Amino acid sequence: MGIAKSSFALVSALFLDRFGRRPLLLLGSSGMAVSLALLGLGSKYLDWCEDEKPIWAVVFCVVTVCADVSFFSIGLGPITWVYSSEIFPTRLRAQGSSLAISVNRLVSGVVAMTFLSASETVSFGWMFLGLSGVMVMATTFFYCYLPETKGKTLEEIGVLFEDQDDEHRRLIVS
Repeated sequence: MGIAKSSFALVSALFLDRFGRRPLLLLGSSGMAVSLALLGLGSKYLDWCEDEKPIWAVVFCVVTVCADVSFFSIGLGPITWVYSSEIFPTRLRAQGSSLAISVNRLVSGVVAMTFLSASETVSFGWMFLGLSGVMVMATTFFYCYLPETKGKTLEEIGVLFEDQDDEHRRLIVS
């Protein structure tokens, strides 16, 4: 697990400026959605096998966990920090980054503290399928609302996000 995570974090670091933030984030989040869905299905299959758990199904679940961690290390792991340091205007960057980090830590803590009790209620399979659904929604959000920031100055990025805000305001008002 550690080798997979470290290897793919290195891959992300090496290719972040070559391919850009958006493609790696979309690859990582969509890969997480697929691997979490497969892990959910594998877990449900293992739940269904009451007497003897087939070794291939256990190995399948371990491989999907490694795949999920690898896709996280390509996309959400590193790129979350890159985006959060770029998207805030210079005058609000410190406050915005602090808020982003606080929300990230809070949500991570809530997920960690509730995962086991929630999975006892609905099963590990359904939890992973639910998390896969969350990743599908996240991927859709990233695709629709996060522009590429590679090669742009902080001022250009600020204008990029201001234009999107104005466009959304016009859509909401009209």
